[in-house]
Amino acid sequence: MKGFHLRMLAAVAGALLPLAPLAAQDASPISLVGDVKAVKTITEADGTTRTELVAPAAIVPGDRLVFGTDYANNGAEAVTGFTVTNPLPAAVRLAPDADPALEVSVDGGKSWGRLADLTVPQPDGTTRPATHGDVTHVRWVIASIAPGEKGRLTYPAIIR
Repeated sequence: MKGFHLRMLAAVAGALLPLAPLAAQDASPISLVGDVKAVKTITEADGTTRTELVAPAAIVPGDRLVFGTDYANNGAEAVTGFTVTNPLPAAVRLAPDADPALEVSVDGGKSWGRLADLTVPQPDGTTRPATHGDVTHVRWVIASIAPGEKGRLTYPAIIR
């Protein structure tokens, strides 16, 4: 079982290498740094529980992760209409509690919309409603980032 944990962690870690999001737009003063954290539930001595985000160690199917991208405008002028696009690693699916307004793609980034509005083609020519497991990419369009402004974008995922 330990080998499985290490292979799963390696698969997720390997998928994170392109986590400098696809939208690292050339010659932009915007810096992007991506990371992933595991969601860990801790039970206190009094029986109460709390949730922490920790570096992933051993992960197995069903474990929850939070993918994040920190951005900062290091330039002297505002940047408008900045797009940050993150592909979901194949080893994860978008969690059901993801923001329903999140802009996603279920076709490798060719088309975008809210998950509730997207469909997936079937072999017989019909379509079905897209599910969290169909999501291939998430993206955010940031209207304006002022000089010196920083922010964080996140989405929750579950190991397949």
